[in-house]
Amino acid sequence: MYRASDHVANEEWIDRIDEACATLDLGDDVRSTAVDLFLSNVPDADRSKATVAAASLYAAALIRGQERPQSAVADAMSVTRLSVHTHWKDVLEEAGFTPPSW
Repeated sequence: MYRASDHVANEEWIDRIDEACATLDLGDDVRSTAVDLFLSNVPDADRSKATVAAASLYAAALIRGQERPQSAVADAMSVTRLSVHTHWKDVLEEAGFTPPSW
């Protein structure tokens, strides 16, 4: 879980998730889930936040049944597709989900 202060401290990344959701035409439920996943997994290093935010958005879209290609999520979040590909399963596992084996 996360604290309310985490939300304030990471407002920049939450705004980027919001913008990416709009770009990808994802619903509010995906946005809310992505923010929850991100805030529950915020890395200490600033350089890693973009990757975790993108992986959280991809995972949230899967959870909410609004899947988008990894490359589209990566482009919307300004990270590489490999960054999303490498981290989304970890985000799911941290949230208590069993990632698919495909």
